[in-house]
Amino acid sequence: MAVYCETMDGPVVTAAELALEMENVNYVLPFVKEEYESELKDAFDRTVIVRELSGEAAEVADYWFFETSVRLHLMGKGKLYGGIKKSGIIREQIIQKAQEAVETGDKTTLENFLMGVMSEAIENRFEAAVSKKDYEINDTEAGRDYIDSMLDFMQFVHGIYKKIE
Repeated sequence: MAVYCETMDGPVVTAAELALEMENVNYVLPFVKEEYESELKDAFDRTVIVRELSGEAAEVADYWFFETSVRLHLMGKGKLYGGIKKSGIIREQIIQKAQEAVETGDKTTLENFLMGVMSEAIENRFEAAVSKKDYEINDTEAGRDYIDSMLDFMQFVHGIYKKIE
């Protein structure tokens, strides 16, 4: 999800834009861990001052504030900052559905999507394992293929379970 948070139309820059528009850093502050709060507030204060100089100065200052906001957000997540990505990057379907669920207050579409994806992934691994289980005992390669498929299936469902747990 880092890529989404690094875009010009992502939630961090959107909140930073609103903070500048409303002249209230608290719109973007929740995206930054407490340990980076003073740095963000300082960047905000400096940006507000520079914005008043000219339109060009405001443009440069705004972008610098966006970069600072994204960089500090990523630092709080333990991720490296590689610059702000352009708007319009196609987001993963799951991110779009999760965002829609939050915006509409209805998680039904998200749940149905997740259940469908999970069901299909389980089915594919299950069928791969089952289709290989009746291998010829003297065909070691087929036995290994079955074991790989069976273990892949077991590890996959165990991983799902552990995430849910």
